[in-house]
Amino acid sequence: MAPVGPADRFDAFRALADRRGRPGDRLIESLAEARAGTPDSPASWAPTVAAQVGLPAAAALGPASYYADLAAPHSRRHVRVCAATACFAAQAGRHLADVEDALGIIPATASPESDVSMQAVRCLGYCYAGPAALDGDTPCTGPTLIGQLTGREPPQAPDIPVTDDTGDPVLLGGVLSGEPAWQVWPATVTTGTRDEVLSEVAASGLRGRGGAGFRVAAKWEAVGRAPGTVVVANGDEGDPGSYADRLLMEADPARVLEGVALACFACGARQGVVLVRSEYPAALARIREAVGHAYADGHLGPSVHGTATALDIRVVEGAGSYVAGEETALIAGLEGGRGCARPRPPYPTEHGLWDAPTVVNNVETLAAVPWIVRRGGEAYARRGTPTETGTKLVCLSERFARPGCYEVELGTPVRRIVTELGGGLKDGAAPAALQVGGPLGGFLAADALDVPLTEAGLSARGAALGHAGLVAFDERVAPEDVLRHVWEFASAESCGACSPCRVGSRRGLEMASAATSPGQEWERLSRVLTNASLCAFGRRIPPAVHSLARAYGDRLAGWGP
Repeated sequence: MAPVGPADRFDAFRALADRRGRPGDRLIESLAEARAGTPDSPASWAPTVAAQVGLPAAAALGPASYYADLAAPHSRRHVRVCAATACFAAQAGRHLADVEDALGIIPATASPESDVSMQAVRCLGYCYAGPAALDGDTPCTGPTLIGQLTGREPPQAPDIPVTDDTGDPVLLGGVLSGEPAWQVWPATVTTGTRDEVLSEVAASGLRGRGGAGFRVAAKWEAVGRAPGTVVVANGDEGDPGSYADRLLMEADPARVLEGVALACFACGARQGVVLVRSEYPAALARIREAVGHAYADGHLGPSVHGTATALDIRVVEGAGSYVAGEETALIAGLEGGRGCARPRPPYPTEHGLWDAPTVVNNVETLAAVPWIVRRGGEAYARRGTPTETGTKLVCLSERFARPGCYEVELGTPVRRIVTELGGGLKDGAAPAALQVGGPLGGFLAADALDVPLTEAGLSARGAALGHAGLVAFDERVAPEDVLRHVWEFASAESCGACSPCRVGSRRGLEMASAATSPGQEWERLSRVLTNASLCAFGRRIPPAVHSLARAYGDRLAGWGP
């Protein structure tokens, strides 16, 4: 008898859901509707939702108790307060306690007296104007956050400052000059070929902009245009400090959808999915509106622009989880399960959404595809560096004198981005450390910024490109507080699928909260996290902590590599 491989393992939930018409995305949506306005625990309402879609109670209790949006109590007025890195750096973390005092509640609780609930979330995409909160779906930002939440000040949510540093933007043409989208797709689907699109993307050298940096053409080729192939646009931009995907989905959603359409065409997919994180309500509305316009204009449907090509794109709202942005966890969430990472192989390009070949690319990656198909892969490859081609959206946090989203060529020196584009820190403050690529990306010391903005350059310094969010810390924030913040993030956002990460992140937080040096225990824990974690989340914790220790030197003795 032949051995059973990973792709042959029986999945009871998938088998049952198949018999029930695959109600996965409807399940999460129904759970969100049931959660709205109730402070009760999922045990009181999730089983009913499961029964309505023909699934056992456990199928609903799993995601309802896992996803932050579903697990947190919701009163009539629900306030989500950003506890992520940029908002933490803005006021050294004091804003969270200030909101607690002002509203009279603590995170993950609801007040029956005032009919208010509060949830601490990790990034709302207002890193350039923090601290930030969502009062319902109304954003409130800036130094007067408390006044806005208590009604003494009107809500404030400035637009994202946007600048092109390339002279010929790949991604920001529509945002800055109103360059219309859907200029490439009609001609491509009517007179072009799938191989031509794939060839241009291969020649461009485009790599995924979501963190892993995998060659896009190689991922597209891996599905082999198999029947049932699905393309997923990952708009679950979870790296605190980055808001590039939010910008594109809100300000130029049609370009994102055109990129999805071109990817589907090249991969032979008839179905696309756009996942938008729940923390981006305006982006969700704009993407849904843009999909409606795309159908009306003939860009999508059973016969796209009168051809034999059929293409449908649906939009799905996330439910609040950092790890659910990892492609296997994302797929699990789309199927209605807990957003936990799955072992690989099999890879999603072989067995992905409902076992179909699945390509997952992030929003920024797909938004570059129309430019590449129109101008040619070789033109794109001349941008950036020979090994890491093209441009990148870089987001600067609130501590900078000129925060905002900048399109730069890969290879641009980080120091130039910080000092020339960002203008250094506000009020001439001295930078203490710079976080690059999210909380698990890494840190650079203020005197170690002479490094190119590339994955290779940053990894050589113990950091990572990630989504390329740059969060500056000044001397007002103690190194010990930054360290504890990193561990709080790791502990809260670990999906719990593997023991090394689940237990290790909690133990790391305990050590970071103690007043003593961790010594050899941290060395042992570091090895376990690096070598035994199921996905990149757990494996990235030690390098991030090590880079932070290098950035602060003797002030974080005992946490170095």
